Parts: sequence; C-alpha cells; structure tokens
Amino acid sequence: MSFDEKVKVNAYILHSKPHIEVNSEKCRSCSTKPCVKLCPAGCYRLSPSGEVMFSHDACLECGTCRLVCPHRAVRWSYPEAGYGIWYRFG
Repeated sequence: MSFDEKVKVNAYILHSKPHIEVNSEKCRSCSTKPCVKLCPAGCYRLSPSGEVMFSHDACLECGTCRLVCPHRAVRWSYPEAGYGIWYRFG
C-alpha cells in the first residue's frame, strides 16, 4: 500500500480552532515556500496569484511546516485532546 493510500484511511476529528496558524504577511516575502513542497499531507498550496493557502483538515501533525519555514511564519501546537488525526496504519 502506498503512502497516499495509507493517508486516505486515517480518521480526523477537526476542532473549530486550527492547531496551526500561518502568518500570511511573512509568507508573502518568502521566495522558496518550502511548506508547499514539503508538507506530506499537502495542506499548503499556492493560489493562482502565488499566495500560500493553508487547510488543516488533513494535517498529519508531523510539524514539518514549522521546521522548514525560513521566516518562522508557522505557529504550530498539538490539537486539543480528542481532536486531530487518528492513524489507522500505525
């Protein structure tokens, strides 16, 4: 089973308050946008105008975005207890 297939069987319980906040002002000055390229869940995408769009709906809670952001534009914390991802393939 491929990585993408395994990710699709995970369950998510979303909270109304995202556990990740992105400072879009800092993102605008970023030329490399590593979050778009390196997020394994594809939570970061570029809009047609080149702005970083973020959706926490499929977040794997790996913290990659926080580690690779050169401008420290990502504020990441664990979701509240009972929310977030439930891995079904260990």
